Amino acid sequence: MVLKRIGVGSAAKIFGALYASIGLIAGICFALFSSVFGGLMASAEGGNMPGWAGMVFGVGGIVILPILYGVLGFIGGAIWAALYNLFARLVGGLELHLE
Repeated sequence: MVLKRIGVGSAAKIFGALYASIGLIAGICFALFSSVFGGLMASAEGGNMPGWAGMVFGVGGIVILPILYGVLGFIGGAIWAALYNLFARLVGGLELHLE
């Protein structure tokens, strides 16, 4: 069995969802680091950063990073599928062994 073609739209949706989930994980990590280090910076001697700033950046990361990663994953998935279809036409597709 040979995979001759990949649907560009379906691959783009899958890549978008996968990358959005990676963005959520990155956003959670960003939020944790921002809140911890933001609090440390605010409490440091002579720190001129308000204590709530780390929290705002952290929550912003949880919202913005999944959206950004999802959009870029969608675009990258569409490009990848289109390139696969082009090269599969030229040199043949992937050989799959299914049971």
